[in-house]
Amino acid sequence: MKRAFDFAASALFLLISWPVLLVIMIAIRLQSPGAAIFAQVRVGKGGHPFTCYKFRTMRAGTANVPTHQVEASSVTVLGEYLRRFKVDEIPQLYNVLVGDMSLVGPRPCLPSQADLVEARKRLGVLTVLPGITGLAQSWGIDMSDPKRLAEVDAEYIRSQSFAGDMKLIWSTLRGHGVGVDRVVRDKTS
Repeated sequence: MKRAFDFAASALFLLISWPVLLVIMIAIRLQSPGAAIFAQVRVGKGGHPFTCYKFRTMRAGTANVPTHQVEASSVTVLGEYLRRFKVDEIPQLYNVLVGDMSLVGPRPCLPSQADLVEARKRLGVLTVLPGITGLAQSWGIDMSDPKRLAEVDAEYIRSQSFAGDMKLIWSTLRGHGVGVDRVVRDKTS
C-alpha cells in the first residue's frame, strides 16, 4: 500500500505542478549559473547508491559534502527560500516514482557519511527506502549527529504506519523539520 500511495501521490503532484516547477527552474538559472537540478549520489535501501535529485539551492561548485559542513554563503538567496519551504525537495518525487525513495522514511545520506551509514546498518535502518521527509526531520534532528539520527530513524521503522506517515507529511507541509537548514542559518547569525 505504501508504494502504491507513494507512486500515485508523486505522479499526481508532478502532473499538476509542472508549470510551477518550470518557473522555479528558470528562476534558479537566472539567479546563478549552473543547472537548476542538483544530482548527488546518496545511500539508498540496502546501502546501494542512487542519484538523488533536488532543486539547486547552492552556488555551482560548492563542495560535495553534507549540508552541515557547507559554508552558509554557498546558499543562494532563492535557495534559502526554497530550502525553508522544502520546495528544493520536490524533484525527489521523481526518485519516488522510479522506486529509489519513498515519501516518508529516513533521509538519504551521502556515502561519505561513514559513521551514519554504519549506525544505520547496525540498527537496520537501511532495510527501508529513504524518504523525502521523516521522523528525524520532523523532530529537528540533522545529520551532524549520526548516532541520534540513526536511533530516531530506527524508531520510525519500528513504529511506521500509514497514519503515521500521513502525520509526518502533514507536519512537513506545515513547516516542521528544519533540522538540516537550522545548521546553515545558525552559521549566518
